[in-house]
Amino acid sequence: MSDPSSPFNRFKATKRQTVRLSQDEIVRQSSLDPQERFAVIEPNTEGLNLMTWGESNRELIDLKLLEHGAILFRGFKVESAEQFKEIARTISGDLLDYQERAAPRIQVQKGVYTSTEFPADQSIPMHHEMSYSHNWPTQIWFHCAQPAVEGGRTPIVDDRKVIHLIDPEVQKRFREKRVMYVRNYGEGVDLSWQDAFQTTDRSVVEEYCRTAQMEVEWRSSDRLRTRTVRQVYAVHPRTGETLWFNHAHMFHQSNLPAEVREALLSEFQGDELPRNSFYGDGSPIEDSILAEIRGVYEAAACRFAWQQGDMLLVDNFLVSHGREPFSGPRKILVAMANLYTSTEIA
Repeated sequence: MSDPSSPFNRFKATKRQTVRLSQDEIVRQSSLDPQERFAVIEPNTEGLNLMTWGESNRELIDLKLLEHGAILFRGFKVESAEQFKEIARTISGDLLDYQERAAPRIQVQKGVYTSTEFPADQSIPMHHEMSYSHNWPTQIWFHCAQPAVEGGRTPIVDDRKVIHLIDPEVQKRFREKRVMYVRNYGEGVDLSWQDAFQTTDRSVVEEYCRTAQMEVEWRSSDRLRTRTVRQVYAVHPRTGETLWFNHAHMFHQSNLPAEVREALLSEFQGDELPRNSFYGDGSPIEDSILAEIRGVYEAAACRFAWQQGDMLLVDNFLVSHGREPFSGPRKILVAMANLYTSTEIA
């Protein structure tokens, strides 16, 4: 049982409306959505430097993030990738490299990447960053360098609510079986193993997979297959909350557009697709179950329009994120911090 006198619980008891966050009232807080799940912090003083304010208020930001799961910093005139990087690093500490990649990104600076480089007409379902891995970032930063002409929102979801919306029988099935991810690199339709693991040295890949308890199978034509069983839930290391935390609905073949899925399955078996998910015993996961999970996330999502200069800080345990289709140029930068390594490895 949590201690009611702890700083976090005292903080949770405070009123979550538009409030002043400092005695001299240089910033103000409001909510991103009517349910007051996610916080917005804006300056009351023209030209306020977010890095300077953030450095002096890291403890406050930390407590706000634990309470709300996500904080949108708006109106601070963050105008460059360098500014974004320094603010994120000042508040969250050293930024992480992106390893065991599941999506194409472009590195803008060390620790700063573009958001997923998928075609603009495709949506990306809500997910926790790297929940398919044995380690993942605790915090994710987003920066809107250029909002799309139309669409392109980054919806977010409060996973403290999601876990209560997923059918208990579905949860029971996954809890008993867990989830298996099978990935095939080098098929010419997804990432190569060199891109995914950021190396051209097979021994480096093998050592990474050994540490992560992933099965490795080198195949002809410089292809690689990995197989691993991972968690379905994760427990927040600070709040103790249990969250639905996996990539089953993301990696599963049912997440592919129908025409793409049909084309791939005409050429590959299920375990030969670039990526796929199964129950932990290798049996297939029903399409309908994963469609239901995606539906839960969609229904629970909070959607807001990006404004140029916005920075969004997300607790990767408490909040999932996605991407809507868009038109016109769009540039969202991403940085990750505070690596968490799971002890729940099969």
